[in-house]
Amino acid sequence: MAKNIISLLLLIVSVVLNAKHSWDTFNYKSNPESVKAMTNLGISESAIPFLGILMLLITALLLIPRTFFIGNLFNAFAIVLIMALALKSGNYKMALIEIPFLVMPLIMIWLNYPFKK
Repeated sequence: MAKNIISLLLLIVSVVLNAKHSWDTFNYKSNPESVKAMTNLGISESAIPFLGILMLLITALLLIPRTFFIGNLFNAFAIVLIMALALKSGNYKMALIEIPFLVMPLIMIWLNYPFKK
C-alpha cells in the first residue's frame, strides 16, 4: 500500500514537472532566461519546439500503464542528455542539480505503475 502511494506521488510530481517544462518550452520566447540557458547548452532555437514535443510525449507516456516504463526511460534519457550538455558546456552546477530528477524516473521504474494489479 505504501509503495503504491509513493509511486502515485512520484507519478504526479513527474507528470506536473514534465507538463510544466513542456509548456515553458513552447513559450520560450516569453522567457529570455530559458533561451539563454538552452543556448549555453548548445541547443539551437530551432530545436526548442522539438524538445517541447518530446516532453509532452513523455508526459502522455507516463500516464498510460502500458507505456509507463518507456515513458520513464525516455524521461531518464532526456535528463541524462541535459546533464551531458551541461557538462560539455562547463555548467557543472546544472548537471548536479539534475541528479535528483534523474533518480526519480529510476525509482518510478522500480516501484512500477501505482494502479497496476
